[in-house]
Amino acid sequence: MRAVHAVRTLAAASTATLALTALGPLSPARAAVTRVQTTVEIRCAFTVLNQSADWYFPAGAPQGLVWLQHGFARSNDNVADLASKYAAAGYLVFAPTLPTANLYGCTLQNLGNNTGFLGNVADLFAKMSDPADKLGRSFARAKAQAGRSDLALPGALVFSGHSAGGEAVSYVAGRLRADGPAAWARLRGLVLLDPVKSFIGNNLDTGLKAVDGTGRMVRTISGPDGTCNNSGSGTDAVQADAHAPFAGVRLTDGEHTDAEGASTDAVGTLACGTPQAKNVEALQTFAVAWAKDAFSGTQTAAYLPGGSYYQSRLGAGLIQTLAGAS
Repeated sequence: MRAVHAVRTLAAASTATLALTALGPLSPARAAVTRVQTTVEIRCAFTVLNQSADWYFPAGAPQGLVWLQHGFARSNDNVADLASKYAAAGYLVFAPTLPTANLYGCTLQNLGNNTGFLGNVADLFAKMSDPADKLGRSFARAKAQAGRSDLALPGALVFSGHSAGGEAVSYVAGRLRADGPAAWARLRGLVLLDPVKSFIGNNLDTGLKAVDGTGRMVRTISGPDGTCNNSGSGTDAVQADAHAPFAGVRLTDGEHTDAEGASTDAVGTLACGTPQAKNVEALQTFAVAWAKDAFSGTQTAAYLPGGSYYQSRLGAGLIQTLAGAS
């Protein structure tokens, strides 16, 4: 957890050269995204965790809120690259760090039974309309630091999660359907990034089945089967549980770290491979485009089978099409 809070302005940057600049405004042409590093409270058994939480502010009024969740044994720093792309597209991004290990089972991945904790994460969104509740307080601190006190939390949500974070956001979506009708009505879809099922329990299947058939978009951008994605277990679950002709794409020679892009680190690359710029660009382009479609309720042809961008990547051998359940 960070010892100090910070405000960073992210200039428009290439995938390989994400720049987190020092405090202070940039010129209007470059000041696209502001990153604020603060905290959020999450209940854990009979305690309350004070977790690191990053907020990314777009230049203008946010068009929606993206919850972006990192993967197992990672942190919100590792999804900074993709978070900046979502924000540059006009969305407010909330990126918390969730624990890898915890005495009471309050963990991102299911290491025993983390469903109670993920229910508490769902409670953040279930009560997001209350500015005095946990998510509202975190946002209030962030917007004050960013100098954006005029903003309110957007009314629409998209959840996006990498690796075990893909399982977590799916399960939380299902909990909102059951327990948080107001937040469920705000949720437009899921953008999953090489999702991974925990070895214990069925959180991913449970979440996907709860979302399936409700009109919410579910898409995945996955890598080849390997050790870091548990032999493609999460992708298999999406294809089995999401009843739609199109479930997403597989990056043919991708790495599990592609979702982290320029914000991966030596631990990530040593364990799970070094992202290639071509794969990171494709992942970020599809992720942002599909999130836009989820928010707007559209189907932009360029990013779907038969469309110009899609076919250019398919023809180059960079992607394979993933079909959903029939």
